[in-house]
Amino acid sequence: MSVGFRQSQASLHTWSGLIVGWVLYAMFLAGTVSFWREEITRWAQPEIGVRQPARIDVAHAQRYLAIHAAHAAEWIIALPDERAAGVTVAFRDKGTPRSAMMAPIYLDAHGEPVDVRATEGGDFFYRLHFDMHYMPILWGRWLAGLCAMAMLIAIVSGVITHKKIFADFFTFRPRKGQRSWLDGHNALAVLALPFHLMITYTDLVTLMTLYMPWGADGSNGSRNALFAEIIPTYATPAAVGVPTPLIDLRLALDAAGEAWNGGHVATLRITQPGDASARIVAERAGSDRISSNQVTVQLDGSTGAVIASSKPESAGVLTRGGMIGVHAGRFAPLEMRWLYFLLGVVGTAMVATGLVLWTVKRRALLPDPSRPHVGFRLVERLNVAFVAGMPLAMSAFLWANRLLPHAMHERAEWEIHTMFIVWAVALLHVCFVAPRKGWIIQFALAGVSLVTLALGDVAFVRVDFMWFDVVMALFGVACLAIAWGVGRHTPAPRRRREHA
Repeated sequence: MSVGFRQSQASLHTWSGLIVGWVLYAMFLAGTVSFWREEITRWAQPEIGVRQPARIDVAHAQRYLAIHAAHAAEWIIALPDERAAGVTVAFRDKGTPRSAMMAPIYLDAHGEPVDVRATEGGDFFYRLHFDMHYMPILWGRWLAGLCAMAMLIAIVSGVITHKKIFADFFTFRPRKGQRSWLDGHNALAVLALPFHLMITYTDLVTLMTLYMPWGADGSNGSRNALFAEIIPTYATPAAVGVPTPLIDLRLALDAAGEAWNGGHVATLRITQPGDASARIVAERAGSDRISSNQVTVQLDGSTGAVIASSKPESAGVLTRGGMIGVHAGRFAPLEMRWLYFLLGVVGTAMVATGLVLWTVKRRALLPDPSRPHVGFRLVERLNVAFVAGMPLAMSAFLWANRLLPHAMHERAEWEIHTMFIVWAVALLHVCFVAPRKGWIIQFALAGVSLVTLALGDVAFVRVDFMWFDVVMALFGVACLAIAWGVGRHTPAPRRRREHA
């Protein structure tokens, strides 16, 4: 391989990473946090209480709906998996369209309605990492796709550029300025290289029909026709006016589990409850299998007999669903979920060190390092505002969850607004202080915020979910350690370059 080609790949690696690096950092950090999506939502709604077995939850839900929505046209019961808590019910009155479904009602461990604070919880971070925010969803997904493609280019060109990349993985030279940053960046990149490739490529596959719709349009006529074929639907007969008791829905759990060879139910949709035409559609839990494709079974509401089930998946549909499932990791048991999370942290740190490395390398090449040009100062400050400012802003989201009044109008939206307001303040702050001071202040504030929130949560809110607060406190300590390390670091004297 020629030196010239490798050098060209070095430039490609540098600029493909820098141009979208800040968005990539936000995507990696939000996506990494999203591996605990259900746990964050559970933490954000402490009113729900402890988790109950599915059979108890579904019995409570059926009893509540039989009392309060006996004559409804449709019921929906959403059961939590083993990572969440709190069954929710919703219903739709006769003569109303499906869009008129009532807002979900949370039931506590005794089957009684509970006033749960409005929050997006972990769903916000999950959506943020590929939908962005404050922009049309389609724009956000296109931006996420462009950044993922740039990331894929940066990974491949990085492997080509570093001919000793695996040897360099075992080399770290501390307190060597640019060399230390490069060693750290290389080590983080190689440590989780298969994960980085997988998570980036499967990110593109997740929305492949948006980015490359021609295959779907050519073979099925349209993307909607393709999804109609993939997602199972069933005919739901109209009410016949013959009162017929609905089966005990615990039997529906058993029948669906038997049809799926031991699978678990995530959602029950019951149409025409109490009528001879009643039908039950059970949707399988995503944690049961690697593929993210929806799997359902339709049951007779008065007998519990299986009427229909999802069609067998083609190889292409199964491959696509498997890649999406591997990306999201919903199937992962606890140990693998921790592995996903830790590798995501490594990926986030890899992007962050790459952004910092750019400024470290370029500063040494400046005619006067103490007086950098406007573009360099912009990159330095954006690095601080994203790498240190985003954790601070995310902690503000969690504080807003605990402090905003329960009855506040648009409460969930204001949790999100709070995060972005703090993030904007972090960007404004670093415009008026030196970057080094910005790193120290913003990481220190993030650390204090996370540790204080964790301690206060354990003391005043709940203790049944303490591990979440422990992890939050550990990340707060890590932020404080970074601030302390930056504060005690003594940079080497900068020499002004002489022009020939």
